[in-house]
Amino acid sequence: MVPSFPAMKTLRRALILIGILAILGYGGGILWLVTQETRLVFEAGRPLGDLRPTAPFEEVWLDRPADPRQRLWILRSGTDAAAEARPWVLYLHGNASNVATRLNILHVEKLRALGLNVLAPEYRGFGGMDGTPTEAGLLTDAGAAYDYLRQQLHVEPRRLVVYGWSLGSAVAVGLTSRVDEAAVILEGAPASLVAIGARRYPYFPIRLLIRNPFESILRIDRVGSPVLFLHSPEDAVIPFAEGRKLFDAAPPPKQFVEVSGGHVYASEKDPRFFPAVRTFLQAQHLLP
Repeated sequence: MVPSFPAMKTLRRALILIGILAILGYGGGILWLVTQETRLVFEAGRPLGDLRPTAPFEEVWLDRPADPRQRLWILRSGTDAAAEARPWVLYLHGNASNVATRLNILHVEKLRALGLNVLAPEYRGFGGMDGTPTEAGLLTDAGAAYDYLRQQLHVEPRRLVVYGWSLGSAVAVGLTSRVDEAAVILEGAPASLVAIGARRYPYFPIRLLIRNPFESILRIDRVGSPVLFLHSPEDAVIPFAEGRKLFDAAPPPKQFVEVSGGHVYASEKDPRFFPAVRTFLQAQHLLP
């Protein structure tokens, strides 16, 4: 039976309405992604909290004319002159955390226990600091901490290691692609936040929308020092394939170590984790 003309007209109107609603819904989704990007990418609202390292540490504040005031935590490996001569680690933490969250404190204390001096900076917008986080802002904050090591503490690049975990690894790659250092350690490192976002929101043009792409894959070839990659196959936050992709793009010398424990707990649960860090740094003649 052939539909009547009025029925066809009603159907056409319904299809047009459905099309308009779909376009409006899709546009609303794009608008939501654009307006919520800072919250989705950085997850920076966690307060500093009360946890502190059990090891002796110093809190330093940098007053910067063009940027928010910045908190630095410094953990020295000892109080003697020999400790000052030991290598330094610039530790760049990951997302949804700050310098005072438990696993970041675990990291800096374990690195100190290896015989390293540690400087852990906070990012703008994290841990109660002023400012709104952006990719450029976090790179500026990491650069300010690096400059403090070089200019105020007089640490030579041959004694300086940059360590980045998760989002901090993207910051670490951005920093070390333009400065000098002795070695780089990347834990749970994404090759590109664009790629991760595209997997999470496959029906949206993430590459055209995102303002903070953190594309380490485009910078890793400019890192001029040995790089250690630590990544867990059980990582549910940064896919293991992302870490392998970044490793494959990195120039030698480089090393990839599979660890267990997922994205968050590998450093705590895998007994091979920090021995692998020690072995890598010994190979670079940074530890005895």
